[in-house]
Amino acid sequence: MADVGEVLMSVLSTIRVPRPGDRVHKDECALSFSTPESEGGLYVCMNSFLGFGSQYVDRHHARTGQRAYLHFTRTRKPQKEDDNNSSAGDPPKKKPTRLAIGIEGGFDVEQDQYEEDVKVVIFPDRQEVTSEDLATMPDVVKERVSLSMAGFMSADSVSHALQVQQWDGEVRQESRHAVDLKQLDNGLKIPPSGWRCEVCDLQENLWMNLTDGKVMCGRRYFDGTGGNNHALLHFQQTGFPLAVKLGTITPDGADVYSYDEDDMVLNPKLPEHLSHFGIDMMTMQKTEHTMTELEIAVNQRVGEWEVIQESGTTLRPLSGSGLTGMKNLGNSCYLNSVMQVLFTVPDFQSKYVSNIEKIFDEAPSDPTQDFKTQVAKLGYGLLSGEYSKPAPDPGDDNGTAEPRGDQVGIAPRMFKALVGRGHPEFSTNRQQDAQEFLLHFINMVERNCRSGANPSEAFRFLVEERIVCQQSHKAKYTQRVDYILQLPVPMDQATNTEELQEAERRREEADSGPSQLVRAQIPFTACMAALSEPEVLGDFWSSAVQAKTTATKTTRFASFPDHLVIQIKKFTFGLDWVPKKLDVSIDVPDTLDLGDLRATGQQPGEELLPEVAPPPLMTPDVEVKAPVLDDSTVSQLCEMGFPLEACRKAVYYTGNTGIDAAMNWVMGHMDDPDFSAPLVLPGCSSAPGTTPTESLSEEHLATIVSMGFSRDQATKALRATSNVLDRAVDWIFSHLDDLESMEVSEGGRSAAESEGSREPPPGPRVRDGPGKYELFAFISHMGTSTMCGHYVCHIKKDHQWVIFNDQKVCASEKPPKDLGYLYFYRRVTE
Repeated sequence: MADVGEVLMSVLSTIRVPRPGDRVHKDECALSFSTPESEGGLYVCMNSFLGFGSQYVDRHHARTGQRAYLHFTRTRKPQKEDDNNSSAGDPPKKKPTRLAIGIEGGFDVEQDQYEEDVKVVIFPDRQEVTSEDLATMPDVVKERVSLSMAGFMSADSVSHALQVQQWDGEVRQESRHAVDLKQLDNGLKIPPSGWRCEVCDLQENLWMNLTDGKVMCGRRYFDGTGGNNHALLHFQQTGFPLAVKLGTITPDGADVYSYDEDDMVLNPKLPEHLSHFGIDMMTMQKTEHTMTELEIAVNQRVGEWEVIQESGTTLRPLSGSGLTGMKNLGNSCYLNSVMQVLFTVPDFQSKYVSNIEKIFDEAPSDPTQDFKTQVAKLGYGLLSGEYSKPAPDPGDDNGTAEPRGDQVGIAPRMFKALVGRGHPEFSTNRQQDAQEFLLHFINMVERNCRSGANPSEAFRFLVEERIVCQQSHKAKYTQRVDYILQLPVPMDQATNTEELQEAERRREEADSGPSQLVRAQIPFTACMAALSEPEVLGDFWSSAVQAKTTATKTTRFASFPDHLVIQIKKFTFGLDWVPKKLDVSIDVPDTLDLGDLRATGQQPGEELLPEVAPPPLMTPDVEVKAPVLDDSTVSQLCEMGFPLEACRKAVYYTGNTGIDAAMNWVMGHMDDPDFSAPLVLPGCSSAPGTTPTESLSEEHLATIVSMGFSRDQATKALRATSNVLDRAVDWIFSHLDDLESMEVSEGGRSAAESEGSREPPPGPRVRDGPGKYELFAFISHMGTSTMCGHYVCHIKKDHQWVIFNDQKVCASEKPPKDLGYLYFYRRVTE
């Protein structure tokens, strides 16, 4: 043991004690999904506090020379049965009482209890040192190593801190309407029980408006139950903002909803407001579930939506290569579904998994912060089959229980933390839109693949838009890069209109309780027709006639990608601009032939619209009689509460193409620093502080150039985004087609600086081929909004459909292809 003591003394300078702010990775290997519970445990570097599985610790030792590691293992404690669960053999579970994570009474994200063991291991001979061994060593060694071990054990691991990031869904803000709420003196008194909706006689989910005392039923849920929206309709007719849920009133409070603020709120004057209508809070008892209790029940029930998750049949569990489940890290099913599908695409497999050893060899000193490393780690984890093992049944110590489909799987904590870092949504534990995450991830791939193969090219295609002025018959052609084909849903083309009308009539009459859900059936051909039909632009400014006129716009494929992603635009805005989901069934085909949608370019004899800029909004001395902006669209946006200048920008930058396009622009630019700044037109004097000659940040320029762009391109991006770095980076990646006159070179040199550069500047790289495709995967969403609910994906593997539902991986019996949200097709080669 003296030898070990001498070795420890020799490496003492490399042993650190964790300090506040140190990132301690004690739950997961930086290069694999090995954990302290895995065979061989986890080795944590005592200098960098990076964790490595037994298969990668030697690599780290060889690269860094680090010799001292903490060997950390965890074994599950035997579960104790209680009286309630002893017959079933299931462990007792503490039911959540709060809609929260990481808070007492909330959802428990780490229910398993473990016994932990830690000891020091010295490399390369793997000499072990236990706490008992330390007691016999010199004080200087014993003190430093013991402090390091104690600090390690008490430190919160990076992954655990992310996993239990506190979120309290019950924190409510005081309503701005509460203090000055006006109540009508209409003599109305509400009885303490026996309530009914004044419109449809419904006796549950009832809300009393605090202004006029009207009792109405609540919102209709996505499955047709809940209510008939009468309380909401009452607000839309009267503007009376606050309502209280009857049955939740107790001496401690009640559920109060603000329709104007679209959220559950606090009302400090609730006792006074209830007393106005004869309700004494102190005598009321709870008879209905609160909204919190209902949402907790929904969160506990995730996995029970029948059709999409095929829960009506017993599904056969699958395991092996390419059949690995992913743990849900708290509303991370959108990420799980997208990444399962992407690593079915050969481009992503060859870029990250086939080259994994090279990627790991070239990884930086902290591989947890390297995009390429973490994507490769995730891809290998999904494809290798190493983690595709049945999860142990908590109530079965012998492992003999019938397989349930749940796997040990992988928990993509490092990956999620890295791709979400700095993003206002993807860095949280909230549910997100799978389509938005797919584009976000593709954008990150683009940024990190400036050299070498770029797997996102598999999805990249060119769109040609042809606009024809109906007065001059001259045309304008533009091309843009896209990755997803967004398919509109023409609800007026439903083939079961009579059935839908009958179901709506029954719901309105509410004469037979909860009615059977009837889903609109929309032909896929109708969706494609809605996409390909010419769109009429009513306020198009024509450079040929120098005035507003009508134009038509048609959209076609200028290239067909190897893999085509189709998004069914189920999420839209209602008449009141409240987001809603279209509940539709679409007969999406297994094969597609899009050859008829290929762009043809300028036609023989066709004249192009002159390249003339539209007139400025105003001149110093002349009133413009034909302003560029559509005033009605600007007004509509302003009425929704957006700043005037932002509304003017939205209409200008979408070319007067209507309220939908302008609204999409607003939603996509709300976080811009200059969102409310005055609109500055090209060629006009700029707003203060943003003159074209303003000096740009050299640091910002250097950052963009380091990503492989030329200085000219970096300058153009910064000028276009008011010298804001984050916006400039987003701009440059979304305007690659605008940079055709500037060569993108890896060394950051412009075309003029590149020796021997005589080739014409390249456009965006796209692949092209026949427009014939076959369906190989689709992602489905359950719930009323992209911000809630659950995602699963179905992938076709070896002619068999497989359902990936987080950790559950099973053979699909009835893949619900008609209910998908994102569809993935691959090119059929003749």
